[in-house]
Amino acid sequence: MTTDFLIVGGGIAGLRAAISLAGAGRVCVLTKAGTGESNTGYAQGGIAAAVGEDDSVALHAADTIAAGDGLCDERAVSVLVEEGPRYVRELMAWGARFECDAAGRLVLGREAAHSVRRVLHAADATGREIGRVLWERVRALPSVEVLSHVFVTELLVEDGRAAGVAYFDRAGARVEIRARAILLATGGAGQVFRETTNPAVATGDGISLAYQAGARVADLEFVQFHPTALNLPGAPRFLMSEALRGEGARLVNARGDAFMTRYHAGGDLAPRDVVARGIVREQEQTGGQVSLTLAHLDPDLIARRFPTIAAMCRHLGLDLARDPIPVGPAAHYMMGGVDTDEWGRTSLPGLCAAGEVACTGVHGANRLASNSLLEGLVFGARAAVAMQEAPRACDDKGARGWRPGARVEPLRSALAPSPQPLAPDAVRDLMWRAAGLFRTRSDLDRAVAALDAASTPHDPDGWRRFHLVAVARLIARAALRREESRGGHFRADFPERDDIHWKVHLTDEIDLHGQKR
Repeated sequence: MTTDFLIVGGGIAGLRAAISLAGAGRVCVLTKAGTGESNTGYAQGGIAAAVGEDDSVALHAADTIAAGDGLCDERAVSVLVEEGPRYVRELMAWGARFECDAAGRLVLGREAAHSVRRVLHAADATGREIGRVLWERVRALPSVEVLSHVFVTELLVEDGRAAGVAYFDRAGARVEIRARAILLATGGAGQVFRETTNPAVATGDGISLAYQAGARVADLEFVQFHPTALNLPGAPRFLMSEALRGEGARLVNARGDAFMTRYHAGGDLAPRDVVARGIVREQEQTGGQVSLTLAHLDPDLIARRFPTIAAMCRHLGLDLARDPIPVGPAAHYMMGGVDTDEWGRTSLPGLCAAGEVACTGVHGANRLASNSLLEGLVFGARAAVAMQEAPRACDDKGARGWRPGARVEPLRSALAPSPQPLAPDAVRDLMWRAAGLFRTRSDLDRAVAALDAASTPHDPDGWRRFHLVAVARLIARAALRREESRGGHFRADFPERDDIHWKVHLTDEIDLHGQKR
């Protein structure tokens, strides 16, 4: 099979790219599950953009950089905040129904680390609304073909450039498809961890695909753990959106006392990594559950603003407006990914990446809330531009503080590799315990050693296990190398931020001789 442009993934980044590419040739979109199943559809809070009267792109950039804890690529941040409003208004022109007041003015929400209200939302199902608009537009394009329920296993590399992919179709047959340019828009890797807000499809395949093909990956130690996932035995780890706290919800301990100001001046709207660790520490100190309470707020406002969350709570026997809602941290978002420039180009000619699978450096060590949908929208459109040009590798980031992993002390483990590869559930449990909110050298050493065992994949299940283990090992390996605490990466044995030695980005890649570096 051949096509002009190949897109792996059907979330916001892949769909926005497909729309731009439709007039330049044949486009094939491969989705792992159904057409509506991606992290985009699970995004509750909203999409951030400087469209308010009291806002500016400079202020949005400053908030993004502050949240990134010293590691944001400021050129990429400028692209995000300057182009974001245009692409958000484009969504509105295409029919996106963001909440407005009686006069037709946008109602903007506020989330952690934002200095003003700048989050556009469609109640508490913003990602679903954006996905609806983009899918309607894609389905109307005759040059775009969508193949669903296919599992991509390999990137095909020919003459030093990405030339296509291999995948298993829904009948289990292996298929190869070649294209002039390829975009990875496969989303995140939350399912590498036992506790996660991500859907089942978010297993980090795109990161592993790119790495195995020789592309550079970066910043994989930086994982954002959302502080408020539903923590009810037997119930799914449903996301309790940060927008709840933006509207005044409070975190309280088992005694009903608000506690976050003891951990950060920002209180309940402190950066996500601070709130997540604060919840765990409060549970340890009090020996009880932390909950989210909205009982002091107007119940009509809660019902109108958060209908999806309220319905989920009702299904579980909870009243969002009155009952304390038990919450706890869960893996939510990858700041790292496949290393790209501001146009989505990777280090492998012919291959682009956009959205959560990519690492532009825009999020630094910690993503500002509601910048994720904006990133997919802006960089998905920009990747489409790069895909229409002659294939080439991304710009050299060496001058901007990007440091290859080869320059870091080589990984050493005192433990022998496991004789058998770990099962997926064992991988997730290991990563949650060793590479979760609190990390140490001894735990990470053991994790890397256990993850060193690999199997030779032959069927879809073998490939799924292979990619999951590969991404887990890359995350654990990067977390072991970075001997400081910054943003989403916290080392209990190195609890301070260290700009002298670690204000750099760590990368991994396989060279032409197959040696990891």
